[in-house]
Formats: sequence, structure tokens, C-alpha cells
Amino acid sequence: MKELVVSMLSLGLAFSSTAAFAGGPVVIEEEPTVEAAKPRSGWIVPVIIGLVVICAIACGDDDEDTAATTGTTGTTGTTGTTLS
Repeated sequence: MKELVVSMLSLGLAFSSTAAFAGGPVVIEEEPTVEAAKPRSGWIVPVIIGLVVICAIACGDDDEDTAATTGTTGTTGTTGTTLS
């Protein structure tokens, strides 16, 4: 019985020690740093925003009063009841 226990312990020790050294050395490589590229078209967003603002100013508020053209008097038609 002792021989069986001794042989099992020695086999267990042999298999566990080989698993510890199985992978070899671990080499960690440093990744090169990547710099963000400078935007080449940094002028296009302000130009588009400027064009939108200029268009909004140029178009202006030339809407005519819709009540005058449709013939409505502008009343809401409420009956004076209050909601509680």
C-alpha cells in the first residue's frame, strides 16, 4: 500500500512540475505609440457653419401673417370653461 501511495505522489509531483515549466519565458513587447493625425480640413466646419448663419440672415423672416391671408381672426374658440 505504501508503494502505491509513494508512486502516486511521485507521479503527481512529476506531472505538476512539468506543467509549471511548459510555457517557457513570456516576452512582453511594447507597442509603438500612435500619434493622432492632425486634421487637414479644420477649416471646413467653420465655413459650413458660417454659410448656414449667412443663409439664415439673408433669408430672414419674410413669412407673411398667416391669419391675414387665410381669413381667420386669430381666436382660439374656447368656451370659457375651466379645467380643474
